[in-house]
Amino acid sequence: MAWNDERVELLKKLWSEGLSASQIAGRLGGVTRNAVIGKVHRLGLSGRATTSRMKSHRPRARAAAAASARRVQQKSRFAPQGNPALRALYQPEAEAFTPSAEELVIPLKERRTIQTLTECSCRWPIGDPQMADFHFCGKPKVTGLPYCEFHARRAFQPPQPRRREREIAEPRLPALAGVPGKEPADV
Repeated sequence: MAWNDERVELLKKLWSEGLSASQIAGRLGGVTRNAVIGKVHRLGLSGRATTSRMKSHRPRARAAAAASARRVQQKSRFAPQGNPALRALYQPEAEAFTPSAEELVIPLKERRTIQTLTECSCRWPIGDPQMADFHFCGKPKVTGLPYCEFHARRAFQPPQPRRREREIAEPRLPALAGVPGKEPADV
């Protein structure tokens, strides 16, 4: 079928609405998809109007299934999620809070609650947050840190040398290295 002015105008209108070449061929009747594509190129109608159908990008079923499988795998690979501080409230089999043996004894007058903490107070928590005697240290804090000197030493310990770095600094010798007359090479 020949391209007349009326069909060309309809082609331009449908193309600008974002219909596919197959859909346009079906509406025009008597032309193939390839004929529509050829005419579009000859007319120079490369720019397409965006439609709501084109804007709502939906992933293909295979890609969506693979993504959901990856999410399930990641969830199972990494342990429970959520706030670890609150997790114990919902898990009765969790072990009870045990305070450390070397905690400072803070007199009652110096203890701070969350409401009485000041800018220069140590924010080290002492005790179980669910108990009435829970408090914060409250001693004067070290400049630039949220804790007093005692608690800063507990919180910020120097990094331990890595295993490989320790072995380079202190190489391990074989068990017979201390035996007289035996060199490590003889072993």
